[in-house]
Amino acid sequence: MIYVGVLIIILTAVAVVKRYEVRLVLFLSGLLMAALAGNPLGAIDAFAKAMVNPGLVTVILTVMGFAYVMKLTNCDAHLVHMLAGVLRKCRPILIPGTVMVTFLINIALPSAAGCAAAVGAIMIPTLISAGIHPAVAGAAIFAGTIGSVLSPGATHNPFVAKLANMDVLSVIAVHSKTTIISGLIGAGVLTLVAYIRKEHRGYQQAEDKAIDSKIDFKVNPLKAIIPIIPLVMLLLGSKQIHVIPEISVPQAMICGTILGYLVTLHNPQEISKAFFEAMGNAYAGVMGIIIAAATFTTGMQLIGLTDALIEAMKHSEGIVKLAATFGPFVIAVLCGSGDAATLAFNGAITPHAAQFGLGIAQLGSLAQLTGALGRTMSPLAGAAIICAQLAGVSPMEVAKRNAPGMLIAAVAAMFLLL
Repeated sequence: MIYVGVLIIILTAVAVVKRYEVRLVLFLSGLLMAALAGNPLGAIDAFAKAMVNPGLVTVILTVMGFAYVMKLTNCDAHLVHMLAGVLRKCRPILIPGTVMVTFLINIALPSAAGCAAAVGAIMIPTLISAGIHPAVAGAAIFAGTIGSVLSPGATHNPFVAKLANMDVLSVIAVHSKTTIISGLIGAGVLTLVAYIRKEHRGYQQAEDKAIDSKIDFKVNPLKAIIPIIPLVMLLLGSKQIHVIPEISVPQAMICGTILGYLVTLHNPQEISKAFFEAMGNAYAGVMGIIIAAATFTTGMQLIGLTDALIEAMKHSEGIVKLAATFGPFVIAVLCGSGDAATLAFNGAITPHAAQFGLGIAQLGSLAQLTGALGRTMSPLAGAAIICAQLAGVSPMEVAKRNAPGMLIAAVAAMFLLL
């Protein structure tokens, strides 16, 4: 049965890489393994249990609802323009500065594709007009989209927090230093690549293809700070700082949504529709993958594969480290998303981290971060395609310039976290 389970997992990975519908693939694979173990209803029970997981549903749905309201009220645009205005005055640090600004914005707006579109529409023309090669301009935005790893609403932070019996901000505190260092490595190596290839200056675009970089936009500072207010509230109320009473993620996001209305006075009916539609989309998309992954990992447990993997890994801590680092990383590169592989790893292996002499938060965070790093050098990622379109180059040209930095960051993350 274990060998059959291994074969099913290999076929599952192939199907994910070939971009079949991830939720369907994970669900059917888990159900098949459970059926072979003689307990198909066990997988369905896991499916039903994951549907109402309070630690995940409330966090992820409210964060996505808030992000949609920020887009509707144009507050995200004011934040992006405010930070872009600072960068334009610092030409020598345009490339690394753009990466880190995108990184920061991606924490507040955790959708990689959405962040790439919002920031890229402003910064890519700015970089190109400064003589930077379009592929480097697109890669700078793309490299910054690992910032969402620090978001309380990122899929994996609440997932790992529940496994480790910790609050979400405590899990983020575990990997925050490593994630920031990874971002800096990505920014620094991309800048070095640009200098080596002589793509950091001197680029002149043909007049018929020139991108208009003149941006007539008056920033409203009050609107610009709204997207980051929930993050500040969570930080100040965290156990590590505790300046204000502790506040939950849903509370912070709903307070931010109300402030967004008060500052912009946007039609409250439209805000309500956007918030609830975003929650529905988040449940179908993000929670859908988590639910399907729960079915998959339960199937692995029922067929005996999880116990076999744990027993094999007990004899070599290095195998666990390499699996957590390069398993999600490689699959993310191949399929453009690290979520499926990361959730499968964190569901099956991370709960048993203590048996390998590791912490649950550390192991789960490593899998999350390396999955994000792998996605950020994949030409199939939605954010890569958006950045490439805005820059007028192919996604492969954007992705390959990020590859050295993401590889180095993944290795560094393994040593820093474990």
